Amino acid sequence: MKITICGSIAFYDEMLQTKKELEALGHQAKLPPSEIQDDDGNIIPVMKYYEMRKKESSDTSWIWDEKEKAMRAHFDKVEWSDAVLLLNCDKKGIKGYVGANTLLEAGLAMHLKKPIFLLNQIPEMDYKEEILGMKPIVINGDLRKIR
Repeated sequence: MKITICGSIAFYDEMLQTKKELEALGHQAKLPPSEIQDDDGNIIPVMKYYEMRKKESSDTSWIWDEKEKAMRAHFDKVEWSDAVLLLNCDKKGIKGYVGANTLLEAGLAMHLKKPIFLLNQIPEMDYKEEILGMKPIVINGDLRKIR
């Protein structure tokens, strides 16, 4: 099965490990890029870019151009896939956190009629109803349940 891994960039190490585990189970997997090109043409690690994004206050920065490119590229991966896996790890004091981008990607997958797998339980968040409405398949950390 072709699977696109979705989740906060804060979980990038977990995404890499999950990709390896999915491939060991015979799946193909895609995830966000590990590097981004800055405004000077330099290649920077995605985690550095993530930290820069969190501090950026200007709405005209190159950072948002790259953010748009990254979002569109990940939407293309969702379209390519047979299913998406949301890595909803703990973040900001929330068990099973699902952020805005991940919710958007899940919404696209739902619209495209692709199964949505949720690594952990559905989080207690303001938009829990929307997540429930997408009918995700909760796998409780067991990647073998992805079929």
